[in-house]
Amino acid sequence: MHRAAHTAFCDWPQFVRPAMIRQSLKCTGCLQNSARAYSVVPAPRDSAEKEMMHRMLRVDHAGEYGANRIYAGQMAVLGRSRTGPLIQQMWDQEKKHLSKFNEILAENRVRPTALLPLWNLAGFVLGASTALLGKEGAMACTVAVEESISEHYNSQIRALMESDPERYTELLQVIKEFRDDEMDHHDTGLEHDAESLPGYWLLKNAIQLGCKAAIYVSQRV
Repeated sequence: MHRAAHTAFCDWPQFVRPAMIRQSLKCTGCLQNSARAYSVVPAPRDSAEKEMMHRMLRVDHAGEYGANRIYAGQMAVLGRSRTGPLIQQMWDQEKKHLSKFNEILAENRVRPTALLPLWNLAGFVLGASTALLGKEGAMACTVAVEESISEHYNSQIRALMESDPERYTELLQVIKEFRDDEMDHHDTGLEHDAESLPGYWLLKNAIQLGCKAAIYVSQRV
């Protein structure tokens, strides 16, 4: 009997395959995650708060998704230029923003906007077309978009502060951090000659008008 037990113990690694170990670790992770009530968003108290939060998170996710596609378009044109590393640095921050909102949407079962395929194409085209105007065109686009996103985040911060700042402490921290990053990108664009682009104000106003329209529909669709 001792021999059988010794043989079974020695042969144990042959029976416990890597896939079984990975599945066990995965289940452990699921249990750990399920122990958390939420990441940064509290459970809604009623249907009105749930609807408000879903609309807020949906549009924030859409905005970060669109920003990522804009930087992807810019990199497709200017990636190998001297401006490429600067654009890449801002894009890397936007990737972190999008990853966080992907996580928040999944944890809170929030449906993303149905217009993501449109923002996928429109964002890339906007980024690439303005980059074709040169570094100044790309920076002008960055200033316009990041200013719009920053203003939108500021409006959300005001709304949450007026509602219940203690209840939304963690969400406010996330939004404020991302708002500050967007303002840094905005200032970077100005520092790199965005305003020297001919027709800068016309282009900026046109882009921001499009951003406002995108925000409006992404909350609702």
